[in-house]
Parts: sequence; C-alpha cells; structure tokens
Amino acid sequence: MFEISLRYKVDSDSESACSNSEAESDEETDDSDDSPKRGVQRRRLKNQKASRTLKGTPRAPRNTPRSTPNIPSRHDPRPSPASHLEEARSRLHVSAVPESLPCRENEFSDIFGFVESKIVDGTGGCMYISGVPGTGKTATVKEVIRVLEAERDEGNLNAFKFVEVNGMRVTEPRQAYVEILKALTGVKATADHAANMLDNMFTHPAPRSDPVVLLVDELDLLWTRKQDVMYNIFDWPTKQKAKLIVLAVANTMDLPERMMIKRVASRLGLTRMTFQPYTFRQLEQIVASRLKGLKVFDGDAVQLAARKVAAVSGDARRALDICRKATEIAEEKTSDSKMVTMMDINSAVEQMFCSPKIMAIRNLSVQEQMFLRAVVAEFQRAGIEEAQFSKLYDQHQILCRFEGIHSPTMTEVAALCYRLGSIRLLLVEPGHLDLSMRVRLNVSQDDIMYALRPEGSSDL
Repeated sequence: MFEISLRYKVDSDSESACSNSEAESDEETDDSDDSPKRGVQRRRLKNQKASRTLKGTPRAPRNTPRSTPNIPSRHDPRPSPASHLEEARSRLHVSAVPESLPCRENEFSDIFGFVESKIVDGTGGCMYISGVPGTGKTATVKEVIRVLEAERDEGNLNAFKFVEVNGMRVTEPRQAYVEILKALTGVKATADHAANMLDNMFTHPAPRSDPVVLLVDELDLLWTRKQDVMYNIFDWPTKQKAKLIVLAVANTMDLPERMMIKRVASRLGLTRMTFQPYTFRQLEQIVASRLKGLKVFDGDAVQLAARKVAAVSGDARRALDICRKATEIAEEKTSDSKMVTMMDINSAVEQMFCSPKIMAIRNLSVQEQMFLRAVVAEFQRAGIEEAQFSKLYDQHQILCRFEGIHSPTMTEVAALCYRLGSIRLLLVEPGHLDLSMRVRLNVSQDDIMYALRPEGSSDL
C-alpha cells in the first residue's frame, strides 16, 4: 500500500513537471510569435502586482535636488543716521574709510614716487616701512595703491598687479608662498611647490609680464628660524629681470638688524621709511577731519582726547575709539543738549581703561609691576610680542638697577612670571629649565602703561 501511494505521488509530480515545462514552452513560442504585445502585457501585470503589494505603504520620495539657501535680499534701503551723534559715531569707527588721510602727506608722496618710478622703469625694488602701531602705515600704502590703480585704469600708467599678504592671516610663514601664487595665477599648490614656482616666475619672467606690487604687512610674523621666507621675499626684487616691488611693513624700525641675519638684512637696501607717532595736534586734526560738517564736540573735547592718547602711544585708533565712546555717553544724557563735552571724554577714558585687568595691575606688588614693565620694554626692543624668559629676566635686572630697588634672583622672577600667568595677565608656555619658556601679554601695552602711570598724572 505504501509503495503504491509513493509511486502515485512520483508519477503525479512528474506529470505536473511535464505540464509546467509544456506551458513554459508554449509561452516561449507565444512570446516569439508576438513578443512586443506580450512584453507590454507583462509590464502591465508587473505594475498591477506592485501596486497591490505596496498598497497602503508610503511611496519613497523622489531625489529632487535641494537648492542652496540664500541670504534674503534687503528690499528697504539702509536706514540713515537718526541724529548727528549717530552719524559721528559711524564716522569715528576705525573701519570707516575716510575721504582723506591727513598728516601723512610727505610719507604718501615718498611711497607713491617710489612705486610709480619702479612701475614706469619696469624694475624691481624694496621699501621697508616701520613705525609703532596706529600711525597709518598700512592705510597710507593702501591709499597709494588706490591712486595708482586709478591712474592705471585711466591709461596714464602701465599695467601692474597688486598682491597683499598679511602675517596675521596666514597659519604659518611658509603659507605666504601659497597666498602669493594663488593671487597671481589662481593656482593652488603646497608651500614648497609654490615657492619653486614663484622663484622661477621672478627669476625667469615672461618677456611682457606686468610688474607686481607686493604688500607684506606684519612682516615680523613671517620670521622663521631658517629665515627663508624673508630672504626670498627680499631676494626676488634684486633679480635682473624681476619686476617685483615689495613694500614691507613692520612695527620695529631696526627689525632687519635685530631679527635677521646679514644676508637677509642686506637685501632691504637703503630705501626705508619710518612713521613717527602722531602728536596731539595731528590726532586732533585726524578726528576733526572725520567730523567735518558735524558740530557735536565742544572745542576742547577733541583736544583733550588727543592729548591723552599722544601722551602714551600716539595711536590714532585709540583716539577714535575714545571719541566714539564719548558720543555714546553723550547720547544717553537726559538733557536737551546732545554735545560731547570734556566730562564725556573723561568718562570714556575711565570706562575704557578701568577694566578689571587694569585694576589688577594697579594692585600688583612692586616687583610684579616691574616685571610687566620689563615685558613691555623687551617687546618694544625686539619688535615681536613674544619673548623668552631669559630675555625678560635681563630686562628686569636692568630696570631694577635703574630704579634703585632690590634685584630678585632668577627663581624669584620665575615665580613672579608664573603668578602673573595664573591671573591671566601673561600667557606663559612651559620650557626647558624656565629659561626658554615663551611669554606673551594677555593685555595691551597701552593698558599696562596707563595702569602704571605715575600718581597724579593727568594724562592718559
């Protein structure tokens, strides 16, 4: 009985398999006979099955390209200043572009003549421009370039290219090669490859290449141990066929002799210019030129601000900031008279220079204040706002002898340095045996000089 059922099952399976194969063969013959129609029918059946199986399930969204969001355009015009004080405050901002640069006419003429003559002659050259911060070095150079570009566009001057490199904007000194090459050719390359390409470009220039005016701002930040960046920048203009005019700007007058070896310093040549600090008369004229047509300051208010700044640094930016702060104080007055007075200037000075850091400096011990003086003196001597502890220790000893006070040991001075770093007046990096550790200021030099001014001094 079991064998009969098993044999019947096998026979049925074989018959069904044969029938399936015959059906498939029939379908193949039918497809061969009428393949286009059969293909259309199959696609319809497939779509119907898919719609039945996917009924009730969410359909996958199409991959439509997403547009990049844009900043909405401003339909309304920029509102005009509501009062004369608001207009004065906008003009006194350090980022506002003035109509003219007063008190630097001689320096402007010298730089303009130097660059123009090099462009006309088709030769290279280098000018080293130095001066304390806030004396208008970079602003004067950019004004010269603006006038030269206007002359070029009018057809009164040969074509030239202008490239600007700022030591504050590069991650490391050799990145300057990359910035220069990108500005001249639009090509991105590594620092080594860019240096080789620039060397070939200036050593073997094209016959009809245009002169290049290169502004190197904050030159002291491009210093390296090998000094290869400075050497190349000052060596390229000396090539026989190079048409490169370099304008190097730094804060220290004798930076080449102090920070560079002789081969680099010799490349600078004799073309140098020093921007002297502004006098109080010049600062008063600078502020008055910004306020031309506005009568919002008393006659002696601007002079008071100019005298306070000139007594410390002669920084025009600091004078503009004080006057701008004074306009904010005057605007908060309840009286009808919205004029900036001498009392407003004094209030602005107190608010700007009476920060918690200045109060902390005033409450330091004599030796700690002396060490801060030594830091400022070393920074002004070297032209770089970073120094080794060994250099600061030497400056501290000199100041102690000059003031006639006790000179502490190196261990005691190191303890002073670490304490000033703990209260964040200094930024101290650890070094070997404390002698090579790097020290930087965490507060401006003007704030230190203001905090340590003699008692009873009426100047800033």
